[in-house]
Amino acid sequence: MGYKMIVLDLDDTLLRDDQTISDRTKKAILQAQEEGVKVVLASGRPTYGMRWVADELQLDHYGSYILPFNGSKIINYKSNEEMYSRALSAETAHRLYDLSKREGVGILTYSEDAILVEEPDEFADIESRLTGLPVEVVPDFKEAVKGPVVKALMLKEADRLKEVEVKLQEELDGELSVMRSKPYFLEFTQLGVTKGATLDYLIEPLGIKREEVIAIGDSYNDLTMLEFAGLGVAMGNAPDDIKEKADHVTSSNMDDGVAEVVEKFVLNRLSRV
Repeated sequence: MGYKMIVLDLDDTLLRDDQTISDRTKKAILQAQEEGVKVVLASGRPTYGMRWVADELQLDHYGSYILPFNGSKIINYKSNEEMYSRALSAETAHRLYDLSKREGVGILTYSEDAILVEEPDEFADIESRLTGLPVEVVPDFKEAVKGPVVKALMLKEADRLKEVEVKLQEELDGELSVMRSKPYFLEFTQLGVTKGATLDYLIEPLGIKREEVIAIGDSYNDLTMLEFAGLGVAMGNAPDDIKEKADHVTSSNMDDGVAEVVEKFVLNRLSRV
């Protein structure tokens, strides 16, 4: 099988712990693109927090795409065209705020240029560092959110948030997509919005089959795209239950796991053609 697209999660997958891309990984990805393979970035991050990675990998030059907000948007990185967008209504965001208060966890969402929180905490600070967006503390969350938002995050220590995840997945079943992107981030998007579903939407007009897609990730919000792709790859640093559902397990994000996959399944096969 010749692979025509590589879809990459960012945090703890493409990016090392210091938020950099290794030279080996960057070289492999650029070489794959030179050979005509599309490289797509799919992350829970907002668009702003993905742009420097897309720029470093020259996605604009190669005419590729980014899928921010867990697939709530598709952006053509060459033209900057927003090809697809799904958002939560203000009323839904307000309801999630009420649920966060009931469960005793934090909540955030996004404006165009900031992270909106009513009560700042260490987890909002982590999201700020990951995305590059400042934290804006608002006196009234509901008053600040007057229009649609792409997604919302509930925030708490991992053990407690796992309990909230199970409870709200059942309570909001059939209404919203609910999944953890990190142990301390519980994400809410429009029903049916997942990295896998958005990837399905993206490849059809490109004439690419799912069997021709490699998807690489490490966490629960990556699972739908790993299951969708012809080759779903879990990072060596992924939880065991993610690894069990992947077709292949590579090395960790600190040990060039992405480069290993690109070299083995794309570049080496191309060199034999």
